[in-house]
Amino acid sequence: MASIDIFDQLRTRLDQLAFFPKTEEKIEMKILRRLFTEEDARLFLQLTPMLQTPEEIAKKLAASGMDHELPLLANQLESMAKKGLLFRHRKGDQVKYAIVPYIIGIFEHQLNHMDKTFAEENLAYFKSGFEKSFSGMNTPLLRTIPINKTILPELPIAPYDDVFKIVENQKIIAISPCICRRWARLTGNTCEKPEEVCFSFGAHADYYVENGMGRYISKDDAIAILKKNDEIGLVMQPFNAVKPGGMCSCCGDCCGVLKSIKMNPAPAQLVKSNYYVSVNESDCSGCETCVGRCQMEAIEIVDAIAKINYDRCIGCGLCVSTCPTEAMSLVQKSQDHQYLPPSSGTETYLRIAKERGLI
Repeated sequence: MASIDIFDQLRTRLDQLAFFPKTEEKIEMKILRRLFTEEDARLFLQLTPMLQTPEEIAKKLAASGMDHELPLLANQLESMAKKGLLFRHRKGDQVKYAIVPYIIGIFEHQLNHMDKTFAEENLAYFKSGFEKSFSGMNTPLLRTIPINKTILPELPIAPYDDVFKIVENQKIIAISPCICRRWARLTGNTCEKPEEVCFSFGAHADYYVENGMGRYISKDDAIAILKKNDEIGLVMQPFNAVKPGGMCSCCGDCCGVLKSIKMNPAPAQLVKSNYYVSVNESDCSGCETCVGRCQMEAIEIVDAIAKINYDRCIGCGLCVSTCPTEAMSLVQKSQDHQYLPPSSGTETYLRIAKERGLI
């Protein structure tokens, strides 16, 4: 009975961090037991999203009557970080640990542990209700932003809406395979887009490289990948913060977030994009290039002219960058419809918690 109780508590804690809902099939409990030992679950429940050293954690545990020998505690923390259950931050000789949500966090950290069984369990969990969590929040985890060349040159671009500026502002960049594409392929998806396309920055980049999930790249390499992503039709989605710790390169076939909002009749209301596409009908040739590029099925050709469903347009710019007649352009939404992202990842999760009535 004790093991059931601790995993129930763990599920509740993960649900409080962002969302980790119950399902009738209890698929989420299978996932937790696959990832966590009972000892891992107990320790996770004593930690917070704030980074702490093993010494600080040991002191807190001792005050709660849970004495841990420091060397054993440090080993367990590092073991959990290597398994993707905790975030690790190194600075000089000091190392700190913090708990993370299931998404974005633990699931993405299973990049090297993802097998067919785990992939199928997560697909079943996604279909059983987790997918609704993505489209049920006013504050999303990811934002859609366009590649700069698709925006009219006279428009001012905020740094958090500028993929190249996001990269240029980083000191440390890593590139890693897309967890969603790997997950999709293990469950029968035949998407042929490349895997190594997702970015992490700063301490997040260090974590990915240290855990063997990514490699460091230069800013020039990152910009080249961004341009290639646009060519092959990937939607750029940084974490929803002014200073994101990472940026995904997504397609509507594999990405859990895009697949979720794609099922909604009005994806435009969910992504918090600051742009939408406009068509100069006199220049449109009706070639249908844009139709194939759109990940949200927001475009159709009517009487040889591209027509936009503005409930579905998420302002990614993929239809603009390859329009052979330059009939399409991105337009900035009015000032009263501009979205300012949270200042940090911490604020993002605090907003989500408030919206869910948890704080």
